[in-house]
Amino acid sequence: MLVLGRAPVEAGQPRFPPQRIQFRKQDFVMSNAGPKADHGANPVPAFARRSAALKGAVRVPGDKSVSHRSLIFGTLAVGETRISGLLEGEDVLNTAKACAALGATVERLGEGEWRVEGVGVGGLQAPEGVLDFGNAGTGSRLMMGVVAGNPIAATFDGDASLRKRPMRRILDPLEQMGVQVVDAAEGGRLPLTLKGPRELVPITYESPVASAQIKSAVLLAGLGAPGATTVIEKEASRDHTERMLTHFGAEVSVEPYGAHGRKVTLKGRPELKPAPIRVPADPSSAAFPLVAALIVPGSEVVIEGVMTNPLRTGLFITLKEMGADIAFENERVEGGESVADIRVRASALHGVEVPAERAPSMIDEYPVLAVAAAFATGTTRMNGLSELRVKESDRLAAVADGLKAAGVTHRIDGDDLIVEGAGRAAGGGTVATHMDHRIAMSFLVMGLATDKPLKVDDISFIATSFPTFLAQMRALGADIVEGVEAAA
Repeated sequence: MLVLGRAPVEAGQPRFPPQRIQFRKQDFVMSNAGPKADHGANPVPAFARRSAALKGAVRVPGDKSVSHRSLIFGTLAVGETRISGLLEGEDVLNTAKACAALGATVERLGEGEWRVEGVGVGGLQAPEGVLDFGNAGTGSRLMMGVVAGNPIAATFDGDASLRKRPMRRILDPLEQMGVQVVDAAEGGRLPLTLKGPRELVPITYESPVASAQIKSAVLLAGLGAPGATTVIEKEASRDHTERMLTHFGAEVSVEPYGAHGRKVTLKGRPELKPAPIRVPADPSSAAFPLVAALIVPGSEVVIEGVMTNPLRTGLFITLKEMGADIAFENERVEGGESVADIRVRASALHGVEVPAERAPSMIDEYPVLAVAAAFATGTTRMNGLSELRVKESDRLAAVADGLKAAGVTHRIDGDDLIVEGAGRAAGGGTVATHMDHRIAMSFLVMGLATDKPLKVDDISFIATSFPTFLAQMRALGADIVEGVEAAA
């Protein structure tokens, strides 16, 4: 049996040998020594250089949101859940380890193929060590909801980046349900310890922001409460949790709320039944080869099997408004999610105004949208980006700094980002990524079309969400090279 740690792997290389990997509580105990060493301790710089036309077809890794949830729901079901297409990035692997530490058996059968032997709602066991989520904000926040529904205590921790991210927005509704925050760092941040009550209280909670993580944490906790738990959102966030709850046999109702919101109600204490899951390709990861194909002249790329859930397609809608040649082909439904092959051709883009209410459907894609906006002609204004300030980095500031390094005219107005596109970008600078995988990938994409090479200071953490990024981009023809002297 091989147990995985967090040793770094070369970006774009296979992470696993062919043999099976199994995580079980009795032979896998998470470290009590606090968070592991941060990726930033040994930075790996890279340069992206102007490339010839990108050509070919790729399938990007499985959707990160669905991958986290498939492991979690497999843990909460009684019996065996089979998962195919799982994203094998570090964030998801840390969720797999946490599920094992809480009593499930989690086994990798082959590339993207996993099985989970679940313990049922309310059947979690107290972990014997700290649950280290590395850089996984989704995994840590959703698992807080899972733990809340069990009369156990668990300590959550992560790397330096995750320790900076706000957790109070999750803790507030959980405390209303009777969960005790035994200990927490300043501001309700990691490391923190939660203790679930013997009798959880169902609540009706109106989320202060459109956040699938808040909604999911409350609903996952609500699985362990008697009666109905309700979450109200003024702006609808991605609905993968609601879909998967239904897929595993829970009783969920979803109603419109106001102009753009939803009211989600869950009947507590169901017996979740194992259900197979095929994870679709991640639209957030598909965004990188897609935008690269738009801005590199002469390119034509097909991205296969991409999720087209309407609550995740804000980037595609926006790029089409900008004049992008994007076509959905072979549209179908897989595992309860709509998917399609996306054909994209290099396009002459123009600036647009992106409404704030679109943000929940594309919150992770704004960095790469800003790259596309730099190569458009005219002004692109992206409104209502306050949530970008509390991601893996302050993404709003990080994007602005990256645009500056590339010589792109831009400004921040409150929570809005304004990019003055000139149809080209100079490049030549160095982008500070702040341990943020999406900043790194976005500006590597940008460098494929800049006049001069664009340097990214560290790509080591790209593996958290897209471990095959470099390999797949190079297969399409992208000129991305690693190392300090790579631009020579």
